[in-house]
Amino acid sequence: MAKLIDKTFDFFKNEIVFSISLILAIVSCFFVQPNVNYLNYINWDTIILLFAIMLIVEVLKNLAIFEMLVRRLLRRIGNTRQIVLVLVFTCFISSIFITNDVSLIIFVPFSILALRKVNRSDLIIFTVSLQTIAANVGCMVLPIGAPHNIVMYTVSKIPFDTFFMILLPYVVVSLIFLTVLLFFVSNDDIVLPEMSRIEINKKNFIKRVLSGVDYHLLLTFIALFILIGNLENISFFNSLFTRWIAGNEVLWGIFASQVISNVPAAILLSGFSSNYEAIIVGINIGGFGTLIASMANLISYKILVRECGEFKVRYLLEFTILNVILLVILFCVYALS
Repeated sequence: MAKLIDKTFDFFKNEIVFSISLILAIVSCFFVQPNVNYLNYINWDTIILLFAIMLIVEVLKNLAIFEMLVRRLLRRIGNTRQIVLVLVFTCFISSIFITNDVSLIIFVPFSILALRKVNRSDLIIFTVSLQTIAANVGCMVLPIGAPHNIVMYTVSKIPFDTFFMILLPYVVVSLIFLTVLLFFVSNDDIVLPEMSRIEINKKNFIKRVLSGVDYHLLLTFIALFILIGNLENISFFNSLFTRWIAGNEVLWGIFASQVISNVPAAILLSGFSSNYEAIIVGINIGGFGTLIASMANLISYKILVRECGEFKVRYLLEFTILNVILLVILFCVYALS
């Protein structure tokens, strides 16, 4: 019994967003009797698109394509500012195409390893903080760059070019912010060590690709769709959320993201307002701020704690300060637009 409780606690701790989403969805089922209409709650376009992207990413990751590209870049580096710049903007560029979460899963461990190999562990906290910001900026460029934007893209049916133009001012300002911060990195010379030969393991390739998909994320989406669908069918919550959210989508997007992260916030707000452009702005700005604001933030933190537990407190402090500053700047951009 004790072992079962421990395993349950560990699962809840490791999959906290999924666990909370599932519990809330189950609770909501007591107010709206389960029926065949539940299937209509779920945006299957979002689920299928996200699953397809995950599969493609796992194929590329298992073929070591991303590692090959990064190694080629690193061979051209000669000083500390350049290595941090490359590691940060690799996250920015890759998150455009493979989502911010996956970009950080791939490149944060590599960055920690690279900085340790050149004896610059002192740059790890700053680099990982900027990488996380860069990934959250890069995912704004295309609607496939992050789960919350995939939700909004499939729900709103906004064209690619329009989606891009909505977030372009915030991308530009964020890139300027990152560039300015990079000038605080010293310009010391470094010598990169020899990298080990890349070997592609072809054994059980398809199995490894399928097992690498984050099924808990997909189930989280399904649970949230059910929760929001049920809330829409409870008259009290429907009128309450509609009255609160209408006309305040950006503010609610920012606030909700800080509390429940921007993926659930996207699903929640899009269920009660059709002002999709404002929601898109709110949840993307809202991805900066607290550690909870974006699932990508939590991913970086979990990787850093696993690899460098001694940096946990300092990272939280530095990460939060940088993110809050950028959040305030981006909100000012919105307020002045």
